[in-house]
Amino acid sequence: MAKKIKPEIDLQKFMDKIKSAEKGNLLDLSSDEDLSIAIMNLISIEEHLFFTGNKTGKTKYFSLLHQAREMRKELLKMIIKDYEGEVWCTSKHLLAASMRLMEVGTKAQTKGDDKLAYNFFKKSYDLYNLFWALNLGMLKSPLSKGDLEGLSSGEAERDLETPISYEKSDFMGKISGVIGKILDCCRE
Repeated sequence: MAKKIKPEIDLQKFMDKIKSAEKGNLLDLSSDEDLSIAIMNLISIEEHLFFTGNKTGKTKYFSLLHQAREMRKELLKMIIKDYEGEVWCTSKHLLAASMRLMEVGTKAQTKGDDKLAYNFFKKSYDLYNLFWALNLGMLKSPLSKGDLEGLSSGEAERDLETPISYEKSDFMGKISGVIGKILDCCRE
């Protein structure tokens, strides 16, 4: 059984809530995870349409950008149910930054720089998992370094065979370890 971390973050209670919701089909994280990747791509489409419109001077690209933005907003509302302050924008930027770091990592890998690629992949994965931690209600404000203290190493570890070094002791490493166990896109 998971240790109680702090009153505002009770991992076992959170995991039980996820499992209960999944059984009742109230929460389909697999579909939401797929949807989050689609949203990442819509953000990238918005960026490319912006640059294409400016480079070509053709305003039709800005009209397409607007349509992609409206679709992205509609889809993001399906994942982000409740938010306060700037959580909406933070969530959008976490997805955008995760996608861009993933792309930079693949470019570094293509150039043969695996070490740099893995560094970008880790950062991308950590940001993606922070998006989920924020939007699944795992984090309470204000965030502090001790928010996830008390997680046993087994709870934060991944069983991945990868050359990427994940620090289980730092905040982002613990978040990624926990979210990685919750989200499983291969679960049907």
